[in-house]
Amino acid sequence: MMPGPFELIIILVIVLLLFGGKRLKNIGGDLGGAIKGFKKSMKEGSEGKKIDNQDDVIEAKIVKEEDKKEK
Repeated sequence: MMPGPFELIIILVIVLLLFGGKRLKNIGGDLGGAIKGFKKSMKEGSEGKKIDNQDDVIEAKIVKEEDKKEK
């Protein structure tokens, strides 16, 4: 059940008393900057950049269970 407008006002007043206006402003600014940075990195990552770095390829050999027991 959603709180009504009166309950929301009471919650807002309590939060303002606990944190203060200046601290809430700083938290809001930091949160906005984080969201903006996240959106920017998502946009840069989705521009179709492919990673063609062959150094990251790992060669592996499949070993059967029978071969392990012989060694």
